[in-house]
Amino acid sequence: MRQLYDMTKKLSENHRKPERPVKSKEGEVITNIEEQWNRWVEHFKELLNQPAPLNPPNIEAAWPSNKSRVANQQDQTTFQQRHQKQT
Repeated sequence: MRQLYDMTKKLSENHRKPERPVKSKEGEVITNIEEQWNRWVEHFKELLNQPAPLNPPNIEAAWPSNKSRVANQQDQTTFQQRHQKQT
């Protein structure tokens, strides 16, 4: 019974990956927490404020794998539309 308890305790421990160092644009490791936060802010501002691509990819909607379900939904929608017109 003790072995089961020990295994359960070990498996439920909080495992965190060791934090990776934050580097500046010049490749130097930043040790100050505030400077690390500032670097992350700078990184995400650059990432999120990029201009839109000139040639956006042509992404088409994927069809659901269960087409009978789609047909049933279309039939139901048609029925509802007809029913609303009659009332």
